Amino acid sequence: MDKIKLTGLEKRWILYDVGNSAFTLLISTIIPIYFNDLAGRAGISEVDYLAYWGYAASLATAIVALIGPVLGTIADTQNYKKPIFTVSMMLGVLGCAALSLPTTWIVFLAVFVLARVGYSASLIFYDSMLVDVTDNNRMDVVSSHGYAWGYIGSCVPFVLSLGIVLFADALGLTLRAAMAIAFCLNAAWWALMSLPFLRSYRQTHFAARPERPVRESFRRLGRTLRDIRGQKHIFLYLLAFFFFIDGVYTIIEMATAYGSALGLDSQGLLLALLLTQIVAFPCALLFGKFSKRFEAARLIKICIAAYTAIALFAIQLDRQWEFWFLAVMVGMFQGAIQALSRSYFARIIPPEKSGEYFGIYDICGKGASFMGTMLVGAVAQLTGVANAGVGAIAVLFVIGFLLFWKAAKLNAACRA
Repeated sequence: MDKIKLTGLEKRWILYDVGNSAFTLLISTIIPIYFNDLAGRAGISEVDYLAYWGYAASLATAIVALIGPVLGTIADTQNYKKPIFTVSMMLGVLGCAALSLPTTWIVFLAVFVLARVGYSASLIFYDSMLVDVTDNNRMDVVSSHGYAWGYIGSCVPFVLSLGIVLFADALGLTLRAAMAIAFCLNAAWWALMSLPFLRSYRQTHFAARPERPVRESFRRLGRTLRDIRGQKHIFLYLLAFFFFIDGVYTIIEMATAYGSALGLDSQGLLLALLLTQIVAFPCALLFGKFSKRFEAARLIKICIAAYTAIALFAIQLDRQWEFWFLAVMVGMFQGAIQALSRSYFARIIPPEKSGEYFGIYDICGKGASFMGTMLVGAVAQLTGVANAGVGAIAVLFVIGFLLFWKAAKLNAACRA
């Protein structure tokens, strides 16, 4: 396979993945465990804890799903994308640091929602910047490198944070003080990794600046929605993405909360999810190389099928070793499906409208996450069984696979 040497701008774009992935890893590991501790002190049951965590994640994603397309359309205006991206990133960074302040579970969830909104909004613009950073032939590889280095890079602040939290007593720290240090450490890492890209990024694909950018953005968004309805390969891809990424994001966001609700050892959960990051690093790079030999559509289908099997396995999960096995399997396909989905979409849309298209892409991604976490939380509360909500995730993967198969077929016909 041919090796591709990354440009300086591509490397700095990848660095932002390294920075924001630290927050992603916190969401999947330490934050839900700390929230479980706060909720437990308030007398919240394990089932309700899982549900409230799912509802908070759903609220954050719903907010971004509502504002994302409008902000994405505004960001397509000349010289607007970078400042809007910067504001979103700083909201996430400051929110991450501010998680150290609340002492009650409800306030903690409120701050978490704000931090999560900033993080998710920044990714709309970051993903759309891919068209300014590289060209069509390199998108799969560059996108895969972003997720791969994000996984391994996020381990640096995570390992430091984990050491501080696990050895808090030996260091003479309370759990709250240790968590405060961990939150601030990850916020600082996120900010520092973002600076090189902020200094060098220039928006090369854009719409001309109108007299009234906000009003015109709504008009452009309306036209884009009408255009998508007429481009069946894009419409079906977004619909497929809505379903299959639902399962991916739900598994990422709910894994530790799910394991905690089942009564599995917290330290084991954290170490297992650290293993996920380590496994994801070479696997994401490997799939990036595979994309030079095989069609991205075929690789995405393989990833969806693998995730279907993962979801089915998770239904009966009740032992620690099974969680470790699940962590390895998720790591093998997590970065690949996210990276290839992003670059596949970037390749089939007009580059000068990348912000508004990725705003709609984010609705499908974050809107799906909203549905998945709500589903897990609601079914867990209705049945009183934490495992019950996992079965629906497998069904969503199957629907996503069938829709993507049709979308890929239409896209191939359009290119022919």
